[in-house]
Amino acid sequence: MSACGCSGSGLRPVDEAIAALMDFAPPAPPTVCVDLEEALGRILAEDIHSPIDLPLWDNSAMDGYALRSADMGPTGARLKIAGCIAAGDAAQVELQPGQAMRIFTGAPLPPGADSVIAQEDCEVDGDWLQVPVVEHGSHVRCRGEELCVGDALLSAGKKLRAQDLGLMASVGLDRVKVFRPLRVCLLSSGDELREPGESLAPGQIYNANRFSVGALLRGWGVEVHDYGVLADTLAASRDALSLAASEWDVLITSGGVSVGDRDYLKQAIRELGELHLWKLKMQPGKPLAFGSIAGKPWIGLPGNPAAALVTALVVARPFLWRAQGRSVVDTLPVTLPAGFDWPTANSRRQYLRARLELGGDGVACICLHPQQGSAMLRAASWADGLAVVEAGRTLHAGEPLPFLSFSELGA
Repeated sequence: MSACGCSGSGLRPVDEAIAALMDFAPPAPPTVCVDLEEALGRILAEDIHSPIDLPLWDNSAMDGYALRSADMGPTGARLKIAGCIAAGDAAQVELQPGQAMRIFTGAPLPPGADSVIAQEDCEVDGDWLQVPVVEHGSHVRCRGEELCVGDALLSAGKKLRAQDLGLMASVGLDRVKVFRPLRVCLLSSGDELREPGESLAPGQIYNANRFSVGALLRGWGVEVHDYGVLADTLAASRDALSLAASEWDVLITSGGVSVGDRDYLKQAIRELGELHLWKLKMQPGKPLAFGSIAGKPWIGLPGNPAAALVTALVVARPFLWRAQGRSVVDTLPVTLPAGFDWPTANSRRQYLRARLELGGDGVACICLHPQQGSAMLRAASWADGLAVVEAGRTLHAGEPLPFLSFSELGA
């Protein structure tokens, strides 16, 4: 990667940095076959085609009566009820001219029938049925109407959802080939960090990033291996990173990538591998870094909790999704009116913690939390997503603004 900005003299635009990271995405993990019950959220590793027609036979779309449209006169027909067929029955008796057959939703049409009339649209008189005019094919689900043998069902690289599992089950598939979860090592950097539940000495803080970033990774289907907190020494950083690179697919750290005298991670990366990128043109999250050790990608998130969360969502997420074998990694923002003024332009793209609220006119608009500091997670917990204000832009309330929903980002 050229012009990486590692000297700190320049900031890499966010979109350019994400595109550059994609060039370093490793091949997808090995594949495994799993039962459908275990496939939710996994990444499909092969194209799926339907092994059968769906439906497998012409069947009724509702409870009513199967009949022959050829029996219809100008005002309908009076038909003899010749029997009953329910879902699960085999339709073996052929319907003769002048006959109708009671039928239930999903039941196969008897031979000779080509239409169905809903039970509420006709009159029953003993063994006779009076029907209005019925169009040919009315209320019939035809064989192969949804899928024919060989039709494309799902494409490799898709994250499997509940409806995808149901679709595969509907054509009789009970197992599916998926990529095994990406294995990510998560490390925190900072002598000041303590775990929740421990007491704090002066100058110490609780390790929020371990929980917020770790939860994001698990929500993205990643297998997380937590190496805990690194001591703020070059030797400790080198040892932990070297061990992690020998065991896991991707390394992610939080903290230790800024310009402080005790931020050793970048130096450790340079000694063990390569530092490809440092510092992005975004706020929060400027100190993000990216490199590799022994061919294993490393993402260095900032230490400030809001900055770590935002850079994980915006930059690390598409890279990790691609590394898991996902084919679609982009998320499309929605454009909605801003519910705030932004009078002063910033030199970096802003990712503001925001949520959608209904205005007095009943139209949804984007509202900001008043606390936008890079160390403050309260705003992110309050928010539904991120309002994106481009570098150099000012705006007035009511102007259109992109909004990235947390749900679309997998948060």
